[in-house]
Amino acid sequence: MFYHVKDLQFNARVTAPDPRFANLLLQQFGGPNGELKAAMQYFVQAFGAKEPYPDKYDLLMDIATEEFSHLEIVGATIQMLLSGVNGKLKDAADESEIMRLMDGKASKENFIHDAMVNPHFLVESAGGPVLTDSRGVPWNGTYVNANGDLSVDLRSNMGAESRAKIVYEYLMKFTDDPYVKETLKFLMTREIAHFQMFDAALQTITPNFPPGVLQGDPKHSNTYFNMSNGTDIRGPWNDGISSELNEVWQYIDDPIAYVQNTNGLVDREIEGTERTESLVKEMDENLSKERSEEINSATPIGEKQWSTYQESSTTPSNKNTNAARTKTKSSTSRSK
Repeated sequence: MFYHVKDLQFNARVTAPDPRFANLLLQQFGGPNGELKAAMQYFVQAFGAKEPYPDKYDLLMDIATEEFSHLEIVGATIQMLLSGVNGKLKDAADESEIMRLMDGKASKENFIHDAMVNPHFLVESAGGPVLTDSRGVPWNGTYVNANGDLSVDLRSNMGAESRAKIVYEYLMKFTDDPYVKETLKFLMTREIAHFQMFDAALQTITPNFPPGVLQGDPKHSNTYFNMSNGTDIRGPWNDGISSELNEVWQYIDDPIAYVQNTNGLVDREIEGTERTESLVKEMDENLSKERSEEINSATPIGEKQWSTYQESSTTPSNKNTNAARTKTKSSTSRSK
């Protein structure tokens, strides 16, 4: 159940209208790395975690709800940046209010030219946010990644937070408004916080690598193919010990000859690892059984009820009253 508090989570402000930046900010309203994408992704992922992993359900729902709050902040900022703009761009641009906003005819024409990048923004929205990116591409459900495995989904979420963070970082370069920058900095910083939350949650799942259940073929989990001409570069990604499986990287300097000599890699021998095919098979079977039992034991077949309702003395209508009573009591105690 959602309960809407009409105050924003962060005190979003602008110093003056800026329709150009409002259009750019749509990227985080209806774009592929924006707040709606994040909210819907975590929201959808949470359903499958409800019974087998209630701790992760709580995390995902909390962050999804915060992302909806961030969507509201972005939408409110866009609206404030569009103050004085209406949907009839050509006609309205000749009126005194719009002329002041655009600072004369030259600026008006430049603005109209820029608007052609996303022509529907003002023409169809009447000066409000729309669910598109900054080029007018509509929000799409394919932006949402939910694969039903927390070792995969939590990594997807860390990637989503990383991409959102860098978009806010770039957006800050396109505005001089100190209030808008303050809001963008807050939103960017929350991406950093969420990344760490998802990372911490991932670490509570053991094992969590490789993502999913099956462990992969030890013949091919530590080979690096040198697939380019020129100077060969070596680093921890192809030299030494691999970061997760602790295998020795096998550097294949001549991939063409190697593939031919191993019958298309079918005859390749296991090298540089203690993992064997029989060990991997055993791990696959054990982890498959463990994960299956986790879910099946938590989700028995039969009559179900999603929520268990308990009477509570704290409701949205009396929370403020309770808080006020606590504050008064504390003040009285101090005065004594």
